[in-house]
Amino acid sequence: MVEYTPSRSGSSPHARSSDRMGGDEGAELVSMIESRLDRRAFQEHHWTGSMREYLDILVQRPGAVRNAYQRLYDTILSHGCEKYKLFKRECVRYNFFSDPFDRGADAIFGLDFALMSLVDFLRSAAEGYGTDKRILLLHGPVGSSKSTIARLLKKGLEAYSRTDEGALYSFSWLLDEHCGPSATSHEFPCPMHEEPLLLVPAEARADILARLNERYTPAHGSGKLRVVGDLDPFCRKVYADLMAHYAGDWRRVMEHVRVRRVVLSEKDRVGIGTFQPKDEKNQDSTELTGDINYRKIAQFGSDSDPRAFNFDGELNIANRGLCEFIEVLKLDVAFLYDLLGASQEHLIKPKKFAQTHIDEVIVGHTNEPEYKRLQSNEMMEAFRDRTIKIDVPYNIRLDDEIKIYQKDFGPSRVRNIHIAPHTLEVAAMWAVLSRLEAPKKAGLTLLQKMKLYNGKAIPGFTEDSVKELKEEAAHEGMEGISPRYVQDKISNALVSRQTLDDRCINPFMVLNELESGLTHHSLINDEETKKRYRELLAVVKEEYEDIIKGEVQRAISADEDAIRRLCVNYIESVRACTQKEKVKNKYTGKDEEPDERLMRSIEEKIDIPESRKDDFRQEIMNYIGALALDGKKFEYNTNARLYRALELKLFEDQRDTIKLKNLVSSVVDDETQQKIDIVKQRLIKNFGYNETSAADVLNYVASIFARGDSKAK
Repeated sequence: MVEYTPSRSGSSPHARSSDRMGGDEGAELVSMIESRLDRRAFQEHHWTGSMREYLDILVQRPGAVRNAYQRLYDTILSHGCEKYKLFKRECVRYNFFSDPFDRGADAIFGLDFALMSLVDFLRSAAEGYGTDKRILLLHGPVGSSKSTIARLLKKGLEAYSRTDEGALYSFSWLLDEHCGPSATSHEFPCPMHEEPLLLVPAEARADILARLNERYTPAHGSGKLRVVGDLDPFCRKVYADLMAHYAGDWRRVMEHVRVRRVVLSEKDRVGIGTFQPKDEKNQDSTELTGDINYRKIAQFGSDSDPRAFNFDGELNIANRGLCEFIEVLKLDVAFLYDLLGASQEHLIKPKKFAQTHIDEVIVGHTNEPEYKRLQSNEMMEAFRDRTIKIDVPYNIRLDDEIKIYQKDFGPSRVRNIHIAPHTLEVAAMWAVLSRLEAPKKAGLTLLQKMKLYNGKAIPGFTEDSVKELKEEAAHEGMEGISPRYVQDKISNALVSRQTLDDRCINPFMVLNELESGLTHHSLINDEETKKRYRELLAVVKEEYEDIIKGEVQRAISADEDAIRRLCVNYIESVRACTQKEKVKNKYTGKDEEPDERLMRSIEEKIDIPESRKDDFRQEIMNYIGALALDGKKFEYNTNARLYRALELKLFEDQRDTIKLKNLVSSVVDDETQQKIDIVKQRLIKNFGYNETSAADVLNYVASIFARGDSKAK
């Protein structure tokens, strides 16, 4: 046994280093370290005890014997969820997939329907309805978060096993090296972290489980407690030898058992396994089910002695938890045969040993080409029959796609470089457009379809229309531009020479990177596809121009007092018009007819036709009346449509006084420059620009006006 003793020498390098730090600084650093350590949690996670003590724990917490599917399902539900409606469909957002473990580093956005299918699969498996005998296959295009979902499941299980609710236990044997019953000097952990109740004879185990189920109230409806199977070959031999030595006295055998708490960990290879395909010539099924330890054959005399076998394959060490198969359909056929039994019968076949029971969730993921090959291979029918496929598509909602890029390029990640407003938005817009199918409805553009999916109201379309659009494009989101490509091009823009000089990137820089990268895109060989993607970039650029024109218009017309006065004049005229009255002129004191010219000049800005003007005016008056009944006051910005019309009217009135076109000329008079500076500061304050990006936007919009393209959108 190795003993660890502290050095007694006062002249060690560490001591001298501590002296050089001066005073008590070293002690302060040690205190800082100790303040971050939780010794109580460490002791709880490393608890050990007798079989009797473990049974006492089960009386208090029967859920400790849950199987892998029940545990994973409870892991997800333990973080809560929220329900909402999307396109008239009930939807559930599980907080687990926001990655509460790493502050959202692996958060998943916009895939709630796919994740609902995954949780439904786990619920069915937890209840024992049959899906626990299937392989969960995540299927989707490259970069659609399949690996991220698997990584979250593993991280979640690890974190859950550290909580009181998620505690689980295994056991070790106290023996000498030759498994003799008398000595207790060595501890031999169960190589597959098995449930201690497997040490209870099957005849008694059923009675214990019945008693535990009487006390067990599943927190999330994860089914009855079930402990099935038998011990692994190593533990089975030790158990049999001890039972023979003690003439069947089970109590005496249990004196050689030390129950211990298990914390799942992928790094420590405890309950979490990951298998990645290698070159087919180097693949060996023993990587899944373990291999012979040739050094111990001489000691134990046979290669079929379980003590001379390493039960350290991925399926062995993942017992009680989860095993992830990366690109599962690229596995050699010999591996897939192992997965057939592992999924259907929960059995694996280590070399030279009987079939061994496993309790674990098997998750694989693959992309479209590999899955199509599986479907066309008649020899793989048995494997197809044992998988449940869940499609993991790309995002088709703009806001969710933007969140992906904000996570990677938000202020907390990108410092000292200003990312101009809409930079991430235009990149996300192009990515989403590439994934959408052309709408079949006449008069609906792809851009409008994207906006409908994002929840924006478009005249003539309802939620039922959106539902129909989604139903007619069932494959939507399974093709298109990957978020990884967009992330790479944003990164390129961030490290370009121009960025290093200006410390700022804007949408045009990113759009240029996206377009130039298409020429050498490794996954796009079809020229027609590249042409389509370039056309979509033009659509995005046009939309961005409309956005910044609108922002400049708002910045120019952001004089609140002027808008308020304009609103008062409009409402007075509308009230008089609808009530067949006259308006008193506050300057002359005379009664005059309502200002029809003013009303129409405002209403036309939001496309209210002459035939609908009376309806719109009555609608505004009804709106004001409804607010009054609720004790609320109508303000110029209360009604969004009217506010936009007032902004556009004020912009039209002030545009010529600011003479924005002069920005593109070499000479700007002081008065105009002063007004332009005011507009620039409004862009900075109200829209998030900095000095450089605000000047860029003003110059670009000015060039548009110089060309005469000043139509407001």
